[in-house]
Amino acid sequence: MRAEGQAHIDRIEAALALVRRSLDWERALRRLDELNARVEDPKLWDNPKDAEAVMRERRRLDASVSAVHAITAEMADAVEFVELGEMEGDDATVDEGIATLAALVERADNDKVQALLSGEADANDTYLEVHSGAGGTESQDWAQMLQRMYTRWAERHGYKVELVDYHAGEAAGIKSCTLLIKGENAYGYAKTESGVHRLVRISPYDSSARRHTSFSSVWVYPVIDDNINIDINPADLKIDTYRASGAGGQHVNTTDSAVRITHVPSGIVVASQIDRSQHKNRETAMNMLKARMFEEEMRKREEIASAEHAAKTEIGWGHQIRSYVLQPYQLVKDLRTGATSTAPDDVLDGALDPFIAAALAQRVTGEKVAVEDVD
Repeated sequence: MRAEGQAHIDRIEAALALVRRSLDWERALRRLDELNARVEDPKLWDNPKDAEAVMRERRRLDASVSAVHAITAEMADAVEFVELGEMEGDDATVDEGIATLAALVERADNDKVQALLSGEADANDTYLEVHSGAGGTESQDWAQMLQRMYTRWAERHGYKVELVDYHAGEAAGIKSCTLLIKGENAYGYAKTESGVHRLVRISPYDSSARRHTSFSSVWVYPVIDDNINIDINPADLKIDTYRASGAGGQHVNTTDSAVRITHVPSGIVVASQIDRSQHKNRETAMNMLKARMFEEEMRKREEIASAEHAAKTEIGWGHQIRSYVLQPYQLVKDLRTGATSTAPDDVLDGALDPFIAAALAQRVTGEKVAVEDVD
């Protein structure tokens, strides 16, 4: 077997092993048998809501299990094809077999990411907040660049993006914003983006063209289903109204319709100015608060929460999860997984999937990587 072909095989096997581990393979097979039996029971549809949940879980498990079986079988066929070509000295057959293995690598990597989205709320829509750090115009401009990056990433996935809350910077950029990203697995993909993001560049706002470092934080939490009950004591809430500060033009609001809700015991603050109706903004903000509190509870149940909960730490040096260097060289580096890109313009245009895939895989393996930050 050529080195190229063996490298493909190793990568496929590693991806399939991670899928089996994330699914808890033997338990997943038993659970799929149970779900198949339930689907055959005509009484299942006596409760349509429960039936939909069963069918959704069955489709997800069946897709993951079937993908592993199919790729395993096709890899074995391709290996046999390559070995046959090598025995007969037929380079064309060998090349065809290796090309098949290369295509299977891409499929295995895609299926790996899909299988990693098995969390309780991974399939849900998501809220994504961006907050500028200290540094005035520099960090506020960086926060707006992050807003655009996540909007472009969402659009690449065919997701719908709504601007729920927006606070413009004094001279440029934004102080903060909240995006509502709607689409299947939106939270599952975006959840690994929570943390502090660091930018190094020649400042467009510095007449001396000096290099500046800026920080902004990202916080991601899922939109929760109506059937998830979150009890909130009204006495624990501080509700303020204010005039919306949109991006200008038709977005400017002349009434105090925006709503900010503070949950005093936890310190959680949410806000909505997406609608001209104060009542609707209040409803949206309450839904956001419930989502934040639900996400907080989910995080507490994760053993690695303390290591990954960077978004609530200081927005500054030593807390970043990723660095984006535009000058004097071009590099984006994730400080959790070691994943890198030498095309920061592409990353800032939404090419985040390799970073997301690496972070999702790390959540399954628990493997820690010693990564040095870039200057």
